[in-house]
Amino acid sequence: MFLVWVLTDGVFVFFLPWQGEKNAGFDVLYHNMKHGQLATKELAEFVREGTAIEETYSKSMSKLAKMAGNGSPLGTFAPMWDVFRVSSDKLALCHLELMKKMNDLIRDINKYGDEQVKIHRKTKEEMVGTVEAVQALQVQSGHLQKSKEGYHAKCLELDRLRKEGAPQKDQEKAELKSKKAAESFGLCIEKYNRVGGEFEQKMSESSQKFQEIEEAHLRQMKQLIKAYSHSIEDTHVQVGQVHEEFKQNVENIGIDNLIQKCAEQKGTGKDRPALVGFEEYITALPPEGAKKSRAKAFRIPGLGKRDKEPDSTDSAVPETPNSPLEVDDEGFVIRADSTHNDILFSAHRQEYSP
Repeated sequence: MFLVWVLTDGVFVFFLPWQGEKNAGFDVLYHNMKHGQLATKELAEFVREGTAIEETYSKSMSKLAKMAGNGSPLGTFAPMWDVFRVSSDKLALCHLELMKKMNDLIRDINKYGDEQVKIHRKTKEEMVGTVEAVQALQVQSGHLQKSKEGYHAKCLELDRLRKEGAPQKDQEKAELKSKKAAESFGLCIEKYNRVGGEFEQKMSESSQKFQEIEEAHLRQMKQLIKAYSHSIEDTHVQVGQVHEEFKQNVENIGIDNLIQKCAEQKGTGKDRPALVGFEEYITALPPEGAKKSRAKAFRIPGLGKRDKEPDSTDSAVPETPNSPLEVDDEGFVIRADSTHNDILFSAHRQEYSP
């Protein structure tokens, strides 16, 4: 038994030939209805897999945004990382929003699946009469076939006896059997046609019912797919806007702006170094009336107290204009007449030498 489509008043409807092996058209339509549940489950699984992909993508974009946020703050390119971070964050939000929409769609699909089970259960109860009509037709079809075969067998037997010139009594007996077989065959035909009429009526009603169910099912599935398509379309529009914004931000940040921003953030000052001229060194003179500096006493080894050099502490340090004073490690001023002392030291050495 094959299911075919015919066009009636411009509308495709189910049509099942009444003849065929076991008149299985009803089973074809019934299982076709049950396949709708399988399609609903598979659609929910498909959307669920897509939701997982969007979730993974959203997390990946968030990770990418964090990576851009951790970009090096050094150099003139540093401000561009903020553009990458903002764009990646927005893309992550777009796919996160799509994931939420898909989760809502999955709930709608599951809800429809539950309603579908109830409809199918109710339809099965309503079509008990059609199932009985199908079974009755199948049984009657078997009886009709046997009755037909019996009638034909009796007719063949009668023809054989007549051709062979069998006794009249045998021919009459065979003729009687063929008549009875013909009557039985006629009754089977009548009953089959009656059952067939009931079957046709029930099948027409059931076929119409199955079509209504399938039309509603396909309409609902297309609505779900439409919602799925719109969600993806909206997300693609948002993603396109984010990319356009990213491109515009990159264009708006010129090279001069990047360099200027780096100069403002990393600059060490705006004052230029002033011109420096030559400054002549001037010796600082001691203030008038201040205590004179004491020069370190110079002693000649081997001399007695009476022969020692007069204490130079009472002598003022000669002041030579524009001549800097030299100071030794102990802070005493080195006298300018140190050469004279050296000569005196040599003379005394010669006087006391043996």
